[in-house]
Amino acid sequence: MAVGEMIVAGFGFRRDASAASLRDAFDRARGDHPVSGLATAADKAGTAQFRALSAALGLPACPVAPEALTPQATHTHSPRVAAARGTGSVAEAAALAAAGPGARLLAPRIISADRMASCALAMSLPEGQTQ
Repeated sequence: MAVGEMIVAGFGFRRDASAASLRDAFDRARGDHPVSGLATAADKAGTAQFRALSAALGLPACPVAPEALTPQATHTHSPRVAAARGTGSVAEAAALAAAGPGARLLAPRIISADRMASCALAMSLPEGQTQ
């Protein structure tokens, strides 16, 4: 990675998802990428399972405001999520929003084995670089 680049893991998850579900989605999505932080919709950032994952990984959590989710161009599109959240994928949109202007997705969201959580990785642009 170039100086100033960072990778953010974004999450979308159902209310009944466990911390293990989030961890499974994270492990499936992360691969060998060095992740710098975690992000999700602001109303989910304070949940016990998201806080537990942040603590277990020793990574900061970034709550993403609803208005920051909607303008993000996601690779995947869930009609249910779009109706509820205004974006095709909360995981992808949260990762992009938290990684900053010009960030790019490394891959579409990955879903946990129990289908309760999803995770996507976004990489920020190096400082001073534009797309």
